[in-house]
Parts: sequence; structure tokens; C-alpha cells
Amino acid sequence: MGRTIAVIRGDGIGPEIMVSAIRVLDALDIGLEYEFVEAGVAAHQATGELLPAATLETIARHKVALKGPLMTPVGGGFSSINVQLRKHFDLYANVRPVITFPDTKARYQDIDLITVRENTEGAYSAEGQTVSEDGEIALSMVRNTRHGCERIVRYAFELARRQRRRKITAVHKANIMKTTSGMFLKVAREVAAEYPDIAFNEMIVDNTCMQLVMNPHQFDVIVTTNLFGDIISDLCAGLVGGLGLAPGANIGSEIAIFEAVHGSAPDIAGKGVANPCALLLGAAQMLSHMGLEDAAIRVRSAIRETLDARDNTTPDLGGSGTTSSFTDALLKRL
Repeated sequence: MGRTIAVIRGDGIGPEIMVSAIRVLDALDIGLEYEFVEAGVAAHQATGELLPAATLETIARHKVALKGPLMTPVGGGFSSINVQLRKHFDLYANVRPVITFPDTKARYQDIDLITVRENTEGAYSAEGQTVSEDGEIALSMVRNTRHGCERIVRYAFELARRQRRRKITAVHKANIMKTTSGMFLKVAREVAAEYPDIAFNEMIVDNTCMQLVMNPHQFDVIVTTNLFGDIISDLCAGLVGGLGLAPGANIGSEIAIFEAVHGSAPDIAGKGVANPCALLLGAAQMLSHMGLEDAAIRVRSAIRETLDARDNTTPDLGGSGTTSSFTDALLKRL
């Protein structure tokens, strides 16, 4: 019996790379069906809403969604739709793996690490934003909860145990942010004591960034708060060749949304040269989440073989291929 997922094409290059993802999912012949819904600029043009109620209802009904990148204005305009989705469905775990692929701009070989980022609170959620009447003072509140800290750390340890990972590093700034980051670190230590089979260490966020650049192989699973996780996961993507190879999963107790980590890249939208790998790797994460691990392995292996052969790779990967021709080359290996 088939399984239906919700699909958000996204803004900018989103529709182009989503075509690639759907072609690959169809070629797997696993009975997957799709209900397409709108969010972002496309939704606003069609309905006058950035995140229509019908889209939320469809995601809630199917419980799994694959999402293209959505545009977020910088320094003004509407608030992030990605953040709205995470808060609406309480998608508290943001899981961002990075793996070295051949013939990319990777800085290192044999990188295989995961950032587990708390996804619903902390500084990134930007609660209580105000600007004084004279425009001289801007404020934003940072709020962490024991519940939020505990469930993200526990999620990281359970993930590590399932995937036979050897070590978890809790990243914090408790030396300065003694209440908010201090709570996270205290809870991380408490949870770690329940998992003696997994090595645990802790590291201040600025040192973590330096250590990732100098010796990334010392890390296995990183667990951290929302804003730090957003920054660290992009740094990790840079170790393996950039955001074009970085997928992400937003996971809650009932619902999960999978995506490419990168933005909507409006400067290349419509040119047919967007790299679909990040969304394809997000689709592979989705397949693993759905219990279709063999299909997920097939997708990752086909990506690796196609990159290794440098067969129709897109310009960001040093080739002259298109989104479509790269997908054709990948499908031959699938």
C-alpha cells in the first residue's frame, strides 16, 4: 500500500530541485504519492497568505513533508515561514548530517558528523523583539526551558545509540550566559549520565568553531541550542563542500518535515543550474524516517557515484551540467 507525503515546492530554485527529488522518488518505485501544497511567496501570490491553513492541515494529515527552500527577508518584512512551521508542529529536533562526497570543494576527507539542534526556543526564536521609540535600543529575549533542553539532548543520545555513534559533544556558552546556556549544559550532563555507553564531552561554542576548522574528525554528534546549532551546522556544511550538500530534518513527536538547508537562491532561479543534492539528501533522510532504509541507501549511493564520476555536475560543483542533466545521470545509477 502506498504512502502519501505533503510536498512544498518552495520559492526561487525550490520548484526546480523539487522536480529532481520527485523524479528520484518515483524511480525508487516504493509506492510514494504526493499532495502538493503551497507556502511562501508562491502561496501569497495564490491565496494572499504565506502559510495557508490548508497547507498546515495537509501536513498534519500526512505527518511527513518534503519542503523546498522558502524565502525569508533580511532585516525586515515577514517572519520566517520555516520558524512558523517548526513552532506550529513543535518540530523540536533539527537534525543536520554532513558527509564528505567525492570531487567536491570539501576541505577534509572522511567527514561524517551530525548536528542536533534545538529547534523551537532560545535566541533564534527571537521572542519579545522591540525597538525603542528613538530607534537607539533593540531588545530580544532568550528563553530556554528545562523541558526543551532535556528532550533535545535525549533525542541526540537516542539517535547516537540507534546509529551506533561513539560520542556526543554538548556545545554551550555557559561561561557567559550562565542562566540560559547554563541550564542547557546542566541538563545535558544529567541526561548524559543515563547513557554510559556513549562518550560525552562539553565544549564552549567559540572553541567548537575553531576545533571544527582545525580537527573536525574529533566530533561525532554535536547537540546544542537553537542559534548555536544554526551557525555550527553551516560551518559543518562548509567542511564538506557547502550548503549544496547539506540536508536537514525537522522532527517532532508526530510530524517531520525534511528539506535542503540552503536558501531559495533567487539569483539562479529559472536558469536550470541549481544543485539538487541537498534536497535529495533530505529526501533520503525522509525515507530513513519512514522506515525505507534500503531506498535511502540507494539515493545516497547514486549521489556518491554520480559525483565521483563528475557526470553532469552543476556549476557549484565545478561542472557544466544542469539540474535536469545531473538528475538524468543520477537516475542511471539508481
